[in-house]
Amino acid sequence: MIHFVLGGARSGKSKYAEQQVQTLASKLNKSAVYIATATAIDVEMGKRIKQHQSDRGDSWQLMECPLALAQMLTDLDNNNVYLLDCLTLWLNNQLYAVHEASNVQQSKHLQTEIDKLMASLSSVKTELIIVSNEIGLGVVPMGESTRLYVDYCGWLNQKVAGLADKVTLVTAGIPLNIKNSHECQDDY
Repeated sequence: MIHFVLGGARSGKSKYAEQQVQTLASKLNKSAVYIATATAIDVEMGKRIKQHQSDRGDSWQLMECPLALAQMLTDLDNNNVYLLDCLTLWLNNQLYAVHEASNVQQSKHLQTEIDKLMASLSSVKTELIIVSNEIGLGVVPMGESTRLYVDYCGWLNQKVAGLADKVTLVTAGIPLNIKNSHECQDDY
């Protein structure tokens, strides 16, 4: 079962997703595992990561995966409930990995990595809650690289939402269910 949680910055999406994982893990008598995609690219980001870790507490197992997410997802075991936080940071990491390449090469790289990720997600056989930012609600950004990033975030979110069993949009801390397959009728 894949539950996709979307929201803007500081919308409460990660907190909501964490609560969903903990509730589901408790209900199924499984462990909660946090798959982190963030990298501390500067001091402030390092502080944010430490704050997230502190807020979660010690009950979570941690797997760090800034780039090779498709590979990691093929190795998930059914004894855990996983939280993947977040796809937009993973996509940013992918773009940064090829930031000196041409726009065409960047696009090819992003599409290849998204295709690999979608193939892995389609074969996931355990409970996975995925967090992503909904960044396409504002104006069209200035700058070619930023527009490329926003475009691919939107396309990635569409693909994951299409594959997911359940999709929740979180805004102002309030979750709104926007997709729920018949297998996921019960809330955790």
